[in-house]
Amino acid sequence: MSLLTRLGRKDGTNVQVIIFESAQAEEETDKSYQTVKTRVHNRIVQEMDPGEQAKLANVHTSPQEIERIIEKYCQRVAADDPTAIPRGEWPKLVKDIRDEMLGLGPIESLRKDGSITEIMVNGPYQVFVERMGKLELTDVKFRDEQHLMNIVERILTPLGRRIDESSPLVDARLKDGSRVNIIIKPLSLVGPALTIRKFAQKPLTVQNLISFGTLDGKMAEFLRACVKARINVLVSGGTGSGKTTTLNVISSFIPEGERIVTIEDAAELQLQQTHVVRLESRPANIEGKGQITIRDLVKNALRMRPDRIIVGEVRGGEALDMLQAMNTGHDGSLTTAHANSPRDALARLETMVLMSGFELPVRAIREQIASAIDLIIQQSRIRDGSRKITYITEVQHMEGNTITTQDLFNYVQTGFDENGKSIGHFASTGLKPSFLDKFALAGVELPMDFFEGDDGSATFHPDGSDF
Repeated sequence: MSLLTRLGRKDGTNVQVIIFESAQAEEETDKSYQTVKTRVHNRIVQEMDPGEQAKLANVHTSPQEIERIIEKYCQRVAADDPTAIPRGEWPKLVKDIRDEMLGLGPIESLRKDGSITEIMVNGPYQVFVERMGKLELTDVKFRDEQHLMNIVERILTPLGRRIDESSPLVDARLKDGSRVNIIIKPLSLVGPALTIRKFAQKPLTVQNLISFGTLDGKMAEFLRACVKARINVLVSGGTGSGKTTTLNVISSFIPEGERIVTIEDAAELQLQQTHVVRLESRPANIEGKGQITIRDLVKNALRMRPDRIIVGEVRGGEALDMLQAMNTGHDGSLTTAHANSPRDALARLETMVLMSGFELPVRAIREQIASAIDLIIQQSRIRDGSRKITYITEVQHMEGNTITTQDLFNYVQTGFDENGKSIGHFASTGLKPSFLDKFALAGVELPMDFFEGDDGSATFHPDGSDF
């Protein structure tokens, strides 16, 4: 009311009345559209013959045929009430009903939008997306909480998962590889909260990351050499910083002919090698039994004769088993962890080992970490939404009770331009890693001046011709 009053004082009473009536009309139109959509949807469910149901259920049925079936029922509703559906609304109505019946309802179009990397549903009336690293509020809404819960059930039923007040949160994976997290009341106070992290259908390459500005050619060349020389790598970063994407890309440097075992909570990695065994953890069932943890899978992987183990993310006691694997003949293994800096990553690993239940002296834990992890790739999400590798740091050895490290490459940020884009460059620190002897044993050669301090403007050769 106060907003309308201020407008009235400035622009006159007529404008105030027009604004109110326009808002009211828009709300009534939206309610009318939702009512018609519900009527058509219900009519399809009640009247559809078995043959049409089979066509809708068949993944090979063309979109045109599906729309033809749905449009037939729109025409029946229109025949009963010619004013119910304006002809201009038909394409939108057919699409929305198709999404309701076969897809994820109002967010189906967002799921199919290739420019969107994350969908965040905060209750039925607020849907955000991440596009080009930036969050946007969309005009997408659900009818009510029950409508949103119907879509949640649509997601979980094919996966054999359940969600209710006794088990109010779920982590799962959609058929297209997207990761989904769902949390409902009483834990979520805004109603059902649904987060979908989408992944590219075609795996990104290192050249893509270079073009995105995540790293430069010289850093890519160095990381390829490290993977080929079987250096143990930890990719560290905050939530949404692109750790999994980077892990996926550097895993592509693993030579063919090696047996790779991947271990994840929700399978996201897209390795292109021939000999890959993918393992995925499993939550407990309704009776609270049958849980298979990441730690169980790491232990089992050691009995599978892997050449390399890739753990999508270490979060707890499995860190100890991963470190032991790296220290007992499984060189070249890769993993990720949540941390805000290379030094913080080491502290996080130490904490996670303590979560394993073994009462180990802190010095013994640090010695395990120092001997297992060779390299930390620190990834960050910059204020402009871009993801960048901000540090490539070598883990060296113990000095007293402290693990020593040295930065080999970093991102030097100098500011932001008028559009808010980060200004900076990648650079070598001029320091050489102490594991260069492993490069020699693996037949990996880098130029003598490779680690000289510079602005990082080297060119990456994806065919590996520089090695």
